[in-house]
Amino acid sequence: MALTNNAGSSTNQVSPVTYAYDSVHAGWAQFTKKLIGFSEAYGTRVLGAILILIAGLIIARWLGNALRRWLERQQMEPPVRTLLVRVTRLLVMIFTVVMVLDKFGVPVATLVTGIGVAGVGMGLALQGVLSNLVAGLTIIFTKPFRVGEYVEIASVHGQVTHIELFSTVLLHTDLSSVVIPNRKIVGEILHNYGTVRQLNLSVGVAYGSNMNDVLSLLREIVTTNPRVLKNPAPAVGITALSDSAINIVVKPWTTVPDYGAAQAEIYQAIIDRFRAQHIEIPYPQREVRLLNNA
Repeated sequence: MALTNNAGSSTNQVSPVTYAYDSVHAGWAQFTKKLIGFSEAYGTRVLGAILILIAGLIIARWLGNALRRWLERQQMEPPVRTLLVRVTRLLVMIFTVVMVLDKFGVPVATLVTGIGVAGVGMGLALQGVLSNLVAGLTIIFTKPFRVGEYVEIASVHGQVTHIELFSTVLLHTDLSSVVIPNRKIVGEILHNYGTVRQLNLSVGVAYGSNMNDVLSLLREIVTTNPRVLKNPAPAVGITALSDSAINIVVKPWTTVPDYGAAQAEIYQAIIDRFRAQHIEIPYPQREVRLLNNA
């Protein structure tokens, strides 16, 4: 009897493998049941949300490309064109995300209010960035200067190489770059030289010189220099009668890149031609007379 009872009890025991299999099977069945229930409840919403998101991406890309092609025909500045395209795509995507969240029952009014509050907070935190952006748009639309022009502003000067939304880059005469935040430009006094600059050269000659010959020689020097522009015509004339010399001003016009080289070449030509023509450039001197002989 004991053996029979032991044998019977052994046949009623469940093996660990069978128990594990039954547990996994029961868990999978429960998961499948929940998945089917979720699909029945939210399947249509998820599918609709995915379709709306895909459609939003396609519309944003298509609308951005169409807007870019239209703006290129309007000859708009590249920074403004890029900004408008990006803002348009961003607005389409925001509207798409709002529609997707609405499919899941998220209150749109609450969402819009939250976005507005977050926008105000970001605006306060990014005041400097936003002010540069607004100033950049002002510069691009009003065009107080263009790329390639020589300007002087905010105690710096140089040739404009880039006009971006947030900053303007100038090329200094020593080939260094000067980056100016746009908010430092709008509202300040701007000196725009354009694409040409006028040299301000001066030379003094002795009082015994023939001034007609001197002025003719100086006009010849500046007109024969290949860097000097023919129009506007260079200005040459007497500016002052100083203690030791007659001061003559020479003001030719050159392009911005030729400004420094033309100045050096003209001064060199003046020295060489004056020496060849025996025109004296006097040293500063004083004449002292003794009225009472000590």
